[in-house]
Amino acid sequence: MPTAAADTHVVVALSGGVDSSVAALELVRAGYQVSALFMKNWNEPTDDGRCRWEDDVADALDVCERLAIPLNTVDLSQAYWDGVFADFLAEYARGRTPNPDVLCNREVKFKAFLAAARELGGSVIATGHYARIRHTASGAELLKGADHNKDQSYFLHALSPAQLSAAWFPVGEMPKPEVRAKALAAGLSTHAKKDSTGICFIGEQPFRAFLARFLPAQTGVIKTLNEQAVGEHPGVIYYTLGQREGLRIGGVRGAVEGPWFVVAKDVANNVLYVAQGHDHPALLTQRLLADGVTWIAGVPPALPLRCAAKTRYRQPDQACVIETLVEGRASVVFDRPQRAVTPGQSVVFYQGDICLGGGVIDATF
Repeated sequence: MPTAAADTHVVVALSGGVDSSVAALELVRAGYQVSALFMKNWNEPTDDGRCRWEDDVADALDVCERLAIPLNTVDLSQAYWDGVFADFLAEYARGRTPNPDVLCNREVKFKAFLAAARELGGSVIATGHYARIRHTASGAELLKGADHNKDQSYFLHALSPAQLSAAWFPVGEMPKPEVRAKALAAGLSTHAKKDSTGICFIGEQPFRAFLARFLPAQTGVIKTLNEQAVGEHPGVIYYTLGQREGLRIGGVRGAVEGPWFVVAKDVANNVLYVAQGHDHPALLTQRLLADGVTWIAGVPPALPLRCAAKTRYRQPDQACVIETLVEGRASVVFDRPQRAVTPGQSVVFYQGDICLGGGVIDATF
C-alpha cells in the first residue's frame, strides 16, 4: 500500500471473513480513511429459508464496530446473475466446467463493486485476496501472494489494468497464520471463522441438487472407451474430467479391481466415458487452445513466449510455450503431458511470481 494519507478514502470489500477483516484492520492502523461495503451477491434462500449472506453481514458489522468504521451494503445480485451465474449455467449446459470466481472478480468485485465504492466517495478499493500489486513505470503488475499456499492470483488474472490500478490487497504479503493472529490480537470476532470453500452460491447443499434446480438432466449410460456399458449416471453435465467420486461402478467383467475416472463426455448423446487408472492416457494432454485471453499489462507479449501456466487452482506451475495468439485465442504447448485439462476452466500464465494473464480452456490435443 502507498504511504498513509488521511484524505485517502479506501472502501474495503468486507465479506465477514477473517481475510477482509484484517485488510480493514491494516488500513485503519495505517491511517487511511476507511469504510466497509458488504456485497449481497446471491439472494436465493437456502432450504431453511435463510439467505447465506445474513450471517456474514452480522460478522462484518461486528468487525466494523470493533474498528469504528462505517458499514454500507450494496445489492449486486442482479449483476452477479447477469455477469457470472448466467455464464455458469450456459457452460454447464455445454458439458464444460466453468470457474465462476474468475468472472465474479472481473464483473462484480472489481467492476460493479468498484462503481458502488466510487459512489461512496472511495478513491480505491481493498479486498482480502492473497495477491500482491507492484507498480512500475509501465503500469501495475499482479504478483502471487507471499503465501503461495493461499495465493489467489489465479482468480484475478482477468482483471484489466484499470481495475488492478484501483485495487489494494493488504494481506497479500502475509501468511495465513499471521492474518489469523492479527485478527485475534485485535479482538476481531472473525479470527477463527472457517474459510469459505467451493462455489459461493452453492454453499453446503449437494452440488447436483443445486444444479438440477436450473438445469434438469436425464439419466444416461456410462461406457468404457471400447463402448462397453458399465453403469448409469444421473446426467453427464454433473461430471468433470478426472472425476472419481459418484460413479458407482463395480464388478465389471474383464476389468481389474480399481477406481474408475471420467475421461470424456458426449453431451449430445448423454454418454459418460470412463477408464481405470489415475493417469490413463485418455486423461493426458500436452496442448490446449484457450479463448478470451487477456493480459494484465493490457497488451500481449511477444510470441512465442516461454513461461509457466496453471490449468487449475493450486496446481504447481507447469512449464509451457505460448505459441500463437490470434484474436484472443492462444495455442499453448506444455513441456510435459498434463492430467485432466478441462474445457471451461482457466489457464493462467506466469513468469516467476508475476501473473501475466490467462483465458478459458476451449479444447485440448
